[in-house]
Amino acid sequence: MDSYSVHYKFSQHFDFSAKEAFDWSVDYRRDDIPLLGKAGGRGIRRINRDTLILTDTFFTSRKPEIKRRLIRMYPERLTMVNTRVSPKDRYSQFIYEFVPEGHGSRLDFTGAHVFYGKRPSPSKVAALTRELTEEDADIWKRLALAMKKDLSKG
Repeated sequence: MDSYSVHYKFSQHFDFSAKEAFDWSVDYRRDDIPLLGKAGGRGIRRINRDTLILTDTFFTSRKPEIKRRLIRMYPERLTMVNTRVSPKDRYSQFIYEFVPEGHGSRLDFTGAHVFYGKRPSPSKVAALTRELTEEDADIWKRLALAMKKDLSKG
C-alpha cells in the first residue's frame, strides 16, 4: 500500500525551566485526555523507566477512536519521541524537544504524520500541513495553561 508523510513543526513557550516543562509533560496520568480538550481516557503501560505505551481512547460523536503510542523519553536531552503503533496512521512520529529560553523554555515540536494511500496534490498536502499544525499547536496551548496552573501551585 502506498503511503506518504506530512511534515510539520511549531514551538510553544512555557514560563518554566525546560527541565520543569519536560518533567511535567512526561508525568503521564490516566486522566490526561481532558487536558487536551477532548473526552476520553488513557491507559498507561510502563515498559521501563523511560519507555511506555499509551493507549488513548477518544470519545467522538461516531465511535470511540483509539490511538496507541510508543513513548520513548530521553531525559538527559529533555526530549521525547512519540511513535504511533495503532493501525490508524501507524508509524507517524513526533519529536518533542524542550529548550531553555530566557526566563522560561519552549517546546520545539516536529511531526511526521504518515497517511496511507496515494499522495494527494501539493495544495492538499499544504492544507493537511496547516490542519495538523493548528490541531497539535492548539493541544500544546491547552497543555501550557494546565502546566502553568499545576506548577504555579508549588
